[in-house]
Amino acid sequence: MGHVLVLGGARSGKTGFAERLTMRAGTRPAYLATAQALDDEMRERVRAHREQRGPEFATIEEPLRLSRAITEAARKHDAILVDCLTLWITNLIMAEENVAAAVDELLATLTETQGSRVILVSNEVGLGIVPDNAMARMFRDLVGSAHQRVAEICDDAYFVVAGLPMVLKGSPPVPEVMRRVHEA
Repeated sequence: MGHVLVLGGARSGKTGFAERLTMRAGTRPAYLATAQALDDEMRERVRAHREQRGPEFATIEEPLRLSRAITEAARKHDAILVDCLTLWITNLIMAEENVAAAVDELLATLTETQGSRVILVSNEVGLGIVPDNAMARMFRDLVGSAHQRVAEICDDAYFVVAGLPMVLKGSPPVPEVMRRVHEA
């Protein structure tokens, strides 16, 4: 039972799908959130996400030190949902951290993590036009590179559109994972 990458656009249903995968993957799930609630709108999004996922998940908030948080969570949890890699990369950029080194560390951590399935959620950012500014292009390039590297070591990868997962790599999800359990 290896790790999983779940990609999709904004409001595509990727997090709900990943939550269902995580609940099926283990009996002691953790939700590792990378978001930082720096304004009212983001605080409301975080509140809504917590309410949606319910009490089954232990919530761990870590905006920067993702590898360390996964290692610590794997000691207590058999399934870990990471939501999301794009926010994590944004946080690293804003903190002027070395994104490539952090991705290297994440890959090493995922390779070493045994006994816990890690489901990683991320926004696909490469389907639109080429951004008009250097920072946005750098972000797109860093995220795209991270996605390729994470997908390479994951056993399963899905692309979610309109709440429907498409298999990029691995096995199709079981029918109960396909069904939505929460309304948007």
